[in-house]
Amino acid sequence: MNSYIRTLPYLLLFLFSINLISAQTYAKNGMVVSSNMESSKVGRAILQKGGNAIDAAVATAFSLAVTLPSAGNIGGGGFIVYMDSKGKATTIDFREKAPLAATNDMYLDKEGELIKGINHNTVKAIGVPGTVAGLYLAHRKYGKLPWKDLVQPAIDQATNGFTFNWSLFKAAEYFTKEGNDNRFMDNYFRNENGTVLQPTENWKQPQLANTLSIIREKGKDGFYKGEVAKKIVQWMKENEGIITKKDLKKYEAIERKPMEGSYKGYKIYSMPPPSSGGVALIEMMNLMEQADFKEIEFNSTAYVHLLTEAMRRTFADRAEHLGDPDFNLDMPLEKLISKEFAKQRFNGIDMTKASVSDSTKFGQLYDGESTTHLSVLDKHGNAVSLTYTLEYSYGSKMGSEELGFIFNNEMGDFNPQAGITKSNGQIGTAPNLVAPEKRMLSSMTPTIVAKNDKPYLVIGSPGGRTIINTVFQTVFNVLEYNMPVNKAIEALKIHHQWLPDVIRYEKHLLSPDTKKALENMGHTLEPRENLGALMGITWDDEKKVMTGASDSSRPDGGAAGY
Repeated sequence: MNSYIRTLPYLLLFLFSINLISAQTYAKNGMVVSSNMESSKVGRAILQKGGNAIDAAVATAFSLAVTLPSAGNIGGGGFIVYMDSKGKATTIDFREKAPLAATNDMYLDKEGELIKGINHNTVKAIGVPGTVAGLYLAHRKYGKLPWKDLVQPAIDQATNGFTFNWSLFKAAEYFTKEGNDNRFMDNYFRNENGTVLQPTENWKQPQLANTLSIIREKGKDGFYKGEVAKKIVQWMKENEGIITKKDLKKYEAIERKPMEGSYKGYKIYSMPPPSSGGVALIEMMNLMEQADFKEIEFNSTAYVHLLTEAMRRTFADRAEHLGDPDFNLDMPLEKLISKEFAKQRFNGIDMTKASVSDSTKFGQLYDGESTTHLSVLDKHGNAVSLTYTLEYSYGSKMGSEELGFIFNNEMGDFNPQAGITKSNGQIGTAPNLVAPEKRMLSSMTPTIVAKNDKPYLVIGSPGGRTIINTVFQTVFNVLEYNMPVNKAIEALKIHHQWLPDVIRYEKHLLSPDTKKALENMGHTLEPRENLGALMGITWDDEKKVMTGASDSSRPDGGAAGY
């Protein structure tokens, strides 16, 4: 009895946490969902001031550069999918670029072998950042409020400080532990006195505030020219980097036509290459359209097997065909997203056993971790799905202390060794080899689903290559199973990327019996704590209500509506 009494408070806390996980936020006039609630509130305030979805997205993204330095950034890049209230969709590509001095053998030794870690953990992993250019282009073409009004909230947060949370403290403990020789990251989480910040203390970032102030006054040029650009180039020279003044001056974000697909009457809009997300999402949704889900129960062995085989085929196609469209003019995009191609692929799936991922055959066989995301919906029905990244959590873990932000390590997303594709997941196909000014292939999948030609679901996620599959499964959960957005986000996620030939799954959400049955079919499985961290909004056109939800795996995230 005494043991029960001692346990009761923890039981109540557990039950309360379950309730929090399943909570949703409702709004009539506007909604912003991001990985940090304070940044979501910044976006909401912009909507309340009369800004549109683009304005709110820009302000939220700049705020995340302050509150979520592991992924929010001005030193990385990403993508925007935008749909206006009339159902017209477009995208902004602000993916990082390879510097002009980059070569396709820059990561190889004299014998032509890949030098371990060089394309992820050194200064040569830094690509030319695109975030400021992308946010500026989006605002210039589709924003409403003055640019300065959108950057100022982030400046205020960096200048005045905000509450240092437990997630940041966990990172601070790691980067300041004894034996860690990364000087930049060791200093990053210290206050004016040089002591490591503690939870609930106020964290100020004056150097970042100064950089943002220059961007506020000079727009895109405030980053790619002038004082900030000069300090970036100086830092590169001092640290054997290869980004130059010319690299920064030449960088431009690009507006591109979205990838467009459909699923049972819904229209799906997502990113085109250099993101692989839109092509892969639509290809997998087309495959699902061939199946009878009255006969396949959610989370059953057949369900997980079918999703795995769809993912396997799609990632094989991704590896073989996709890259920067400005360097690959013959990518078979229309074929890959066609219904006919999906039928052909679906007919090659054996529902009784696993296929084999063959690194020499790519898709021919089947013919028969940090990023962050935000979603916005405004009162006029304009929607933004924005995903941007530094690649790894805290990117390259390098930066100029004078500028106060972290550089990406996105060059690691290129195929590092021509012609070498291995079962461990290293890909060597030509479309994504390193080349000067080329944009590296991405898995980011910012997506908007339209119903009756109006935004219905705004969704996206971080997670490296897992992004494609977590977004796919969430979209599928909403469209096929009519799940509320929070349930769709929290439901079981799996991930298979062709190579390595492994199903990764959320270990507490797959039953032991299903796992055993899948293994008996020839699948190999690996548990994960969680996959993805989705941020989504749905619109109920009948009730005129927005519903927002943030993934419980991001404890600092939140939906802010009004």
